Amino acid sequence: MAEQIEEVPAELIQTRVYELHPNKTMRKVLDEACDYRRYCWNQGLALWNEMYKARKAIKSSLASDPKKLTEEQKVLLKEKPSPSERRVRNMLVADKKDWQYTQSARILQLAISDLGKAWNNFFDKAQPGWGKPKFRSKREARQGFKSDRSKIKDGILYLERARRSSVPKDQWCGFKLSEKPLSYKFGVVSYFKEKGRYYVAIPYKIKAEDVKLPDKTGKATAVDVNVGHFDYTGGRVNVLPKRLDRIYKKIKHYQRQLVKKQVKNGEAACESENYLKTKAKLQACYRKASN
Repeated sequence: MAEQIEEVPAELIQTRVYELHPNKTMRKVLDEACDYRRYCWNQGLALWNEMYKARKAIKSSLASDPKKLTEEQKVLLKEKPSPSERRVRNMLVADKKDWQYTQSARILQLAISDLGKAWNNFFDKAQPGWGKPKFRSKREARQGFKSDRSKIKDGILYLERARRSSVPKDQWCGFKLSEKPLSYKFGVVSYFKEKGRYYVAIPYKIKAEDVKLPDKTGKATAVDVNVGHFDYTGGRVNVLPKRLDRIYKKIKHYQRQLVKKQVKNGEAACESENYLKTKAKLQACYRKASN
């Protein structure tokens, strides 16, 4: 029998996350792009739900046997087609407002593409964990958008500028990345904002032959994994720095403060300024711990 040879992919996707430090003008550009992406998602989801409910109502009112449908019923089904990524996208593009042309058209395209994938995952029985797509809120901790027209030149990341953008060309500048970028090609770039800071996730397409694997020694070792360290045959390796202990103590302290405010004042506590300040401190500690 011939031996089975494992196929190695020609390209591997390796995503790197960089922190951005935009100026005041580009910070406004990123915020508006995040808002526009959320707007496109919510508009697309509302239209999708409307088309789905109308189609479902028509089907339930018609005859159960599709072969016995009359011509009028067939015309009615054509007037109310089932929702799809292409139909929803085309309807949103046709109904564009004037202010939408100040933003990149790719934001709308990629938002509806993600919405179509979310619906496919929801109806896929092999993926029972996927829930129904939900509307996005501006109060969510993470806001972002995607772009497939971003470029890296001389280590600077440049975002696509819409033709009717309100920002002049001489004020439109690139972003300096927190680390030196790789020299490989990349796919769709994700920009996102968390706790007042801006980040970008770049999926590099690395060739399989460029991936360096560690040399095999032919020796075996035993590993005992713990939360803060792991023991192996040669000794112990501590993986958590001491600074994390102080951060975790602050997290416990802020969590107790928030719980006390909720117990004392109920739902009204979530709208107070002191509650929001404490919540912001808690989120900052979580960011430090994750970093």
